[in-house]
Amino acid sequence: MGRKDSSGCCCCCEWLCGCLFSCILSCIFQILCTILVIVALAAFIFWLILRPNEVKFHVTDASLTQFNFTTNNTLHYNLALNVSIRNPNQRIGFYYDTLEANAYYQGKRFDTETLTPFYQGHKNTTVVNAVFQGQQVVLLGTDEVSQFDSEKTNGVFGISLKLNLRIRPKFGWIKVWTFKPKIRCGLNVPLKSNGTSLTAFETTKCSYDL
Repeated sequence: MGRKDSSGCCCCCEWLCGCLFSCILSCIFQILCTILVIVALAAFIFWLILRPNEVKFHVTDASLTQFNFTTNNTLHYNLALNVSIRNPNQRIGFYYDTLEANAYYQGKRFDTETLTPFYQGHKNTTVVNAVFQGQQVVLLGTDEVSQFDSEKTNGVFGISLKLNLRIRPKFGWIKVWTFKPKIRCGLNVPLKSNGTSLTAFETTKCSYDL
């Protein structure tokens, strides 16, 4: 009796397995593409409905009644700031869970204050107050001390406000992810003496510190 040739069966099985594997990969690829298209379309529709706009920050008022630098590298200060936060969105509110305000002079942080958390509704402007008062050791170099003396003569100090925030947007009844923007405000703050200053403080727009 002659022997059966098994090579044909093996080739047939390998061909079937290859076709099946290719078919599975093709199906998976099509499913993934469909999911990506659906997600992208949903995100686009979501954006069209909500039209999210950037929250705007301005320092609208600043009162500096003390800003002295002593020979022992100690800065004595009394600074009050009003920060206006504008939510221009019609359908999005924001929970400000954390508001950390940091005051800097010539790149040196001299105070940090934690502000009260709050919720901001649609088309709303909220003004928060940050008060920095006390004394802090600040190490300034020779050039930095010279700049301090020059600003003291002019009666206007360059002070930076940096806000570290933790915010949760709210869409209707849905509260979504948390994000942590950093806001920077470069200020020229006139020093007040006996309740008056040489120049008036000008409202300053803040920027997102990337």
